[in-house]
Amino acid sequence: MNATDAPQGRSRWFALAILCTGALMIVLDGSIVTVALPAIQKDLGFSPADLTWTVNAYMIAFGGLLLLAGRLGDLLGHKRMFVAGIALFTAASLLCGVATEPWTLIAARFVQGVGGALASAVGLGMIVTLFTDAKERAKAIGAFAFTGAVGASLGQVLGGLLTDALSWHWIFFINVPIGLATAALALVVLPGDRGIGLAAGADVAGALLVTSGLMLGVYTIVETESHGWASGRTLGSAALAAALLAGFVLRQARAAAPLLPLRVFRSRTVAGANAVQLLVISGIFAFQIIVALYMQQVLGYGAAETGLAMLPAALTIGGTSLLVSARLVARFGERSVLLAGLVLLAAGLALLVRLPRDPAEVSYAAHLLPTMLLLSGGGLVLPAMTALGMSGARADDAGVVSGLFNTGQQMGGALGVAVLTTLAAGRTESLAAAGEGRDAALTGGFQLAFGIGAVLVAAAAVLTVAVLRPRTAGGPRQPGGGAEAAGAQGQGAEGGVGAKSAGAGSGAASAPGATPAARLRPAADRRRTRRPAPATTPR
Repeated sequence: MNATDAPQGRSRWFALAILCTGALMIVLDGSIVTVALPAIQKDLGFSPADLTWTVNAYMIAFGGLLLLAGRLGDLLGHKRMFVAGIALFTAASLLCGVATEPWTLIAARFVQGVGGALASAVGLGMIVTLFTDAKERAKAIGAFAFTGAVGASLGQVLGGLLTDALSWHWIFFINVPIGLATAALALVVLPGDRGIGLAAGADVAGALLVTSGLMLGVYTIVETESHGWASGRTLGSAALAAALLAGFVLRQARAAAPLLPLRVFRSRTVAGANAVQLLVISGIFAFQIIVALYMQQVLGYGAAETGLAMLPAALTIGGTSLLVSARLVARFGERSVLLAGLVLLAAGLALLVRLPRDPAEVSYAAHLLPTMLLLSGGGLVLPAMTALGMSGARADDAGVVSGLFNTGQQMGGALGVAVLTTLAAGRTESLAAAGEGRDAALTGGFQLAFGIGAVLVAAAAVLTVAVLRPRTAGGPRQPGGGAEAAGAQGQGAEGGVGAKSAGAGSGAASAPGATPAARLRPAADRRRTRRPAPATTPR
């Protein structure tokens, strides 16, 4: 993005509102479909095995294309990629709504995933280039995290209400007016950027390797429910996906213009944040699915009732990320805030291990509500983890780093759901074989899944302490700036985002101990007032 094209003042916040609206629509669509699946199956005549492809087709396209879409945004322009993604997503939503055959809906859902990947991959990259001041960026990322948290939970509520009041078609039709308005406003509000151009290197071979590897990886994970983890089909697909991704890494190490510059992983902060995210999302995303299954299969909640029961979690996560997280990050730094949020999340999941086996003894206020409130830790985790994960981005690769971060979310979510639901089902079968009743056996399986989710989040907390460095003395560490980023990434001359470009750290505030006056004083004045170096200091 050219500096001259960067919006100023309120227009930046309008641009953020557009990016958040697009993200909200895409996140909503990821969860709104789940509660409508029974109605879709009945209306279109899906078989139980084929029905899962209304979700899997979207996940495969979305998760497989995020990294490539992020790089294309860097090459062709972030605004262009965002608008194209929203337009494609909207058109595919209309096709989903008018589908009358199973294959039509599955194909349209795949196209939806493509559009969602194009738009989502560049969203974070645009935010870190729009907001160069550290405090403003913390607020912007908090708002973006708020959008994701609320969208994931509200999707189930809206899905149930729309399906019951109108029909399942309207869970897709609702995207059409929102998508059209978002695309139209994006053309006006978002800053124009031309990208660095295809001449900078499209890396076609790398794109083919990573896209095919990621798609095959997601496909392998989602198909474990049908074929099992130890089947020849699963092991063969996993081995091929691993080989493709290994080939991609080798290609990136040798390519003159790599799709994903491996230098971003030289930073402990970036690599650590992505690893932490994989663990956290595996536990939390799986929790959303499993707790909904528990409420419906054991407690007998309906679709809308399940969504309303999870509403406190959405409100606490959203409120924390929007109103509290930025202030805490400014005071204590991202690492400390991330660690505090992880402790709350782990405690919330651990509480569900004590659920009574008899559903008649379960009280929402006593057994479920405390967990929903402790999930407010997600409002601390998501913004801090996002800021750390984007800290290695430069202006010319913000899109691909954003795509990498989003890819980790999708892979973590798919892996967590597949592993935890499989383990829960196995535990349920063993308890039923031992003579436990249906509700007790189901509860036992869900308890195991909740416990493993708590362990995953606790492991993320341990990794945070071991790998991520605390802020430096004198103020919060700026993502992408300061000694840690420059030294770890070897970008001293080029500059991380915080040093010379508009990325995850503020260039003006990159010195932790700098006073406001020093940060605002023009560079020429700072040079004139710089004190002479001592005679013993080499010049």
